[in-house]
Amino acid sequence: MKKVLVFLVFSAFALIPIETHGQKILKLQDALGIASANSPQIRQVKYNLDRARYMLNAQEASLKSNFRFTLNPINYSHDRAFNDFYNQWNTQRNLRSSGDFTVSQPIPLTDGNISFTNRLAWQDSYSEFNDQRLKSFTNNLYIQFNQPLFTYNRTKLALKQLQLDYENNQLNFNIQMLALERLVAADFYQVYQQQIRVEIAHDEYVNQQTNYAIIKNKVEGGLSALEELYQAELNMANGKSSWENAKVTLENAKDQFKILIGMSITEDIGVLADPVVDSIPVDLDKAIQYGLANRMELRQNEIDIQNAQFNLIQTQAINEFKGNLGVSVGLFGDNQKFPKIYNSPTDNEQVSFSLNIPIFDWGERKARIKAAQTGIESQKLNQENERNDIVLNIRKTYRNLQNLLNQIRIAEQSLRNAQLTYDINLERYKNGDLTGMDLNLYQNQLSQAKIDLTSAQINYILELLNLKIQTLYDWENKVPIIPKGLKTK
Repeated sequence: MKKVLVFLVFSAFALIPIETHGQKILKLQDALGIASANSPQIRQVKYNLDRARYMLNAQEASLKSNFRFTLNPINYSHDRAFNDFYNQWNTQRNLRSSGDFTVSQPIPLTDGNISFTNRLAWQDSYSEFNDQRLKSFTNNLYIQFNQPLFTYNRTKLALKQLQLDYENNQLNFNIQMLALERLVAADFYQVYQQQIRVEIAHDEYVNQQTNYAIIKNKVEGGLSALEELYQAELNMANGKSSWENAKVTLENAKDQFKILIGMSITEDIGVLADPVVDSIPVDLDKAIQYGLANRMELRQNEIDIQNAQFNLIQTQAINEFKGNLGVSVGLFGDNQKFPKIYNSPTDNEQVSFSLNIPIFDWGERKARIKAAQTGIESQKLNQENERNDIVLNIRKTYRNLQNLLNQIRIAEQSLRNAQLTYDINLERYKNGDLTGMDLNLYQNQLSQAKIDLTSAQINYILELLNLKIQTLYDWENKVPIIPKGLKTK
């Protein structure tokens, strides 16, 4: 590989436009940077990632102490009702104003909740029955504790689900970025290859012009037949046509590439690349090991399995036996004067214990549990299939790389032979021992050999990139690839 023909090296420099005014020259990394910021697909994945992060932040914030104040400035009622005990009608009026200050603290460890509440109220009430009017202040200060029993921890499960959702979106973002890198690289080198074709077509046209000048002098000197001049004119016209066609194809490839990476289609660009790469040693066993250890799709499958297990836990809670324990301890005071509210306080205590005991549900719970268990097994099977696909694709890519190295060596030899053959027959053409039509065949062979070598080298680079994405290991620089947010093992 180190002995790649000088042609391609010079071509890379020749592709740098002489007049670069207004033209933007892009390297592959430049194109990737533009695409990662402007790609609609990547932007959508970023939105999903942001949504998952905000949801997780909200859930984590909900586990901290919550402070709230509820104010009821006025509550007035006036009604007439029949009193059964005294067997007479009674008119009542009530004006009330109150405010509640509450501090609530979830307990993630047990899925319980403890809260502190202070309720301050003032009321003005009148009853026609006793012809009494009472104005008083009341204050109720109490602590409540509520604890579910014999059931799963819903607080922990909700938090874990959101953590997995965020991780899954982070993995999906990284996967899409790698897929974008592959897509951008393919189109980038497509533009580069078309630039090479333009350069080759231009060289071919220049050669045809030179050959035309040679044969014209020979015809004018009576050393060659007139039909040779006609053939040279035809070859030159075809060469110019091929050059123009190559330039049109290049512009079309540029437009497609600009749309892919999110650039303005009217902007003039060129690409700069060097496809000359030495042979990169790849160890198949290590490649499979890296792939199975690092591929993010496997972690996504693990997340799917965990979510399926969470679904089983939630399903098992349908018509379940469960209980609840509630405890409340408080201090109540009332007085017509605010400073004396707690002159004669009253203790308030309350303890409650409840049980939910299912009796018969016609097999609903059992059937739903079976369905959830089947979902877990299905996710495990998907994970196994994913592992097999990873190994299969890495093995295929490895074989393709070895084959492409052979294709490059063959293309190098073909180019050397085509160049030597063309040079020999060009001398024969100059000496009048070869027709222009025959020389054109050798010119076409030389041009095709140049294109074949460029294609083989680009295919090798793209396949090496494919292996890097499949193994998350940079074989050229011998370093692991750790995308953002990826947990290393």
